[in-house]
Amino acid sequence: MFVKTIALWCFLVTVKGKVRRFPDTLSFGVATASYQIEGGWNASDKGEHIFDHLAHTTNKMVDNGDVACDSYNQHERDVEMLKELGVDFYRFSISWSRILPEGFSHNLSQDGIAYYNSLINDLIDANITPSITLYHWDLPQNLQDMGGWRNPLMVDYFADFAEVAFKTFGDRVKTWITFNEPWVVCVLAPIWFSVSPAKSLNGIDEYICGHNLIKAHAKAYRIYDRIYRSAQRGRVGWTLSSSWHEPITQSAADIKAAERTLQFNLGWFAHPVFSREGDYPQVMKDVIAQKSLQQGYPRSRLPEFTTEEIAQIRGTCDFFGLNHYTTNLVRMQTNASKEPSYFDDQFTEILQDPTWLSSASPWLKVVPWGFRNLLNWIRKNYNNPETMVFENGFSDSGNTYDIDRISYHNQYLNVLLDAVEDGCKVSAYAVWSLMDNLEWLEGYNDRFGLYYVDFNDPRRPRTPKASALYFKSILETRIIERDLKNSRLF
Repeated sequence: MFVKTIALWCFLVTVKGKVRRFPDTLSFGVATASYQIEGGWNASDKGEHIFDHLAHTTNKMVDNGDVACDSYNQHERDVEMLKELGVDFYRFSISWSRILPEGFSHNLSQDGIAYYNSLINDLIDANITPSITLYHWDLPQNLQDMGGWRNPLMVDYFADFAEVAFKTFGDRVKTWITFNEPWVVCVLAPIWFSVSPAKSLNGIDEYICGHNLIKAHAKAYRIYDRIYRSAQRGRVGWTLSSSWHEPITQSAADIKAAERTLQFNLGWFAHPVFSREGDYPQVMKDVIAQKSLQQGYPRSRLPEFTTEEIAQIRGTCDFFGLNHYTTNLVRMQTNASKEPSYFDDQFTEILQDPTWLSSASPWLKVVPWGFRNLLNWIRKNYNNPETMVFENGFSDSGNTYDIDRISYHNQYLNVLLDAVEDGCKVSAYAVWSLMDNLEWLEGYNDRFGLYYVDFNDPRRPRTPKASALYFKSILETRIIERDLKNSRLF
């Protein structure tokens, strides 16, 4: 294995043939999330969060993050790996309950703050830009017990947490992401992990959660804008996840269905912030209002923003953060369900082409052209915002000679360049992930890392995969082959 990897590295640094060059305006990085790598779940005075609680009180998760990659004790090694790769930036998240053990801002953990200060300082010493996500799904359990994101008080509690982070770390951190993938927080997390403390109200809870998340993001942004921006000179945004949704046929019904799905997924959170008019997408407001009345509700199940709230929310991002992995096919489906449902509200059926190359994750198919389509959809719908791709990656079962991952990134980076040539203002690209980590419900089975982690060894050693060397070569040369099909890699 070692000989084969070295042979690959020698090939990569002497590659010849048709290549493309990345613009100097594009920065490269890698991404992780606190619960997926840190461990130290009860170190010092850290409080319990929803996934700690879930892992210790249910059988929903096949593995837990009690130790994970042990980054709480090995962040120096993480920084070494980042230096080995030569990345421009490192996107990581802060665990809310590590710095605010009870979830509230009256009690700060000095040990938790010291941990993140050490990581941030080491990154800066290594000339790597820290990019911090404030919320990557690990809500303090105390706040979940109060109703979690269904509780409108969460808007203030999150704003308090954000202000602690801005005040504590903002002198060195210049890129802030308030929320990672709010669609997942409000739609998939309750399905996957049953994190709600009470019975979920389908077709209602999702929209209440989204309403509160959007207002929480906007409030945190306005706090930064009002108090910290002039001195710290940083930027604030959030990261939205979306697959590309392609109509299964070119019929008018399927084309409308695919567009409706994009609006219910990406537009739900992007439209209030990035559109000229603000508020939710019109198709969401119309469809949900109509179905709600048919189901006997006195008003729409989608909450309404006030005029003042629309104005406060609009424009509250300094960049468009995007996580993208794959593509779906969509067709129109007539649904006359009398029960409220977020998915039924869309009148669509989601499919994937069985001929598409699969990863270790059944939902993740290799469909690079969808990435270009999505970037252009954002460009056309939201006046071509600066777009920062904060996650893009491929899962396998742990092969360190990971040719399929190399092929995936080669294809997706090429279509990213196509999108840039189309006029899309893409300024950042981050691989998910720096190293193998806890992939939520799938535990340590689905591996996304550029570095292999031996989870059977208590020392959690990290070993570079072939993809790490490939990514390193791209960062060093800033060039990429147009096509690897005829490469000696295969």
